[in-house]
Amino acid sequence: MVKDGTAAPARLETWERHTQRPLLLAAVVFAVAYAVPIVDPDASRTVVVACRWAEWVVWAGFAVDYSARLCLSEDRWAFFRAHLLDLLAVLLPLLSPLRLLRLVSTLILVGQRARLSRQVRLTTYVGGSVLGLLVFGSLAVLSVERNAPGGNIRTLGDAVWWAFTTMTTVGYGDLAPTTGLGRVLAVGLMLSGIALLGVVTANIAAWFVAQFEKDDAEERLQTEAIRALTEEVRALRAEVAALSRDRPAAPAGPNDA
Repeated sequence: MVKDGTAAPARLETWERHTQRPLLLAAVVFAVAYAVPIVDPDASRTVVVACRWAEWVVWAGFAVDYSARLCLSEDRWAFFRAHLLDLLAVLLPLLSPLRLLRLVSTLILVGQRARLSRQVRLTTYVGGSVLGLLVFGSLAVLSVERNAPGGNIRTLGDAVWWAFTTMTTVGYGDLAPTTGLGRVLAVGLMLSGIALLGVVTANIAAWFVAQFEKDDAEERLQTEAIRALTEEVRALRAEVAALSRDRPAAPAGPNDA
């Protein structure tokens, strides 16, 4: 029983360790497949179809990964409850043919798998999140707003500028989405930018607090060491004084008389 109980977590950990890099590579393939038809609207139908197939193959890879991790987990019900966001991301593309849902689901799944890695630091994760949101937000709003009547986000440069000002909550107002889906994207980018800014601020504050606590701890150690040395010196002085009092006086010589 003990052997079986320890084998399942080991298999799950082995699976996650060996599939992380291939899934991250698949996410890069998805990013390219998603971007090509948007950046080059005049691409041939063969290229567009190939990109669509690449998107679905990547999604299928994440679906297989979720199913495998569920089967390899020791407590499947606990795994199911702890990874509801993964399941939602896997099911999203099936609920609607919108490519945007496949984009959202892929971002969610990549983020979930990145957090499983013990080697990914917070700064790297935040930096990757900012870059991913900036790139995908720009591409998504460009695909939605490019042909919208009365829209003013027509080029990739306009989309990147709009995404950057939106994520930083600056909002100059020179560029703005006019469609409902574009405004939904704007809300998502604004909330994401505020959240990431909060994470960065909290991380910096925690670093300063840790440094102050470290300095305080070192100062306390030095104070304790000085106090201990002072007590030892006092004890040595008391011992020397006691020895001086207890030492017998030297006998008087014949010349002293």
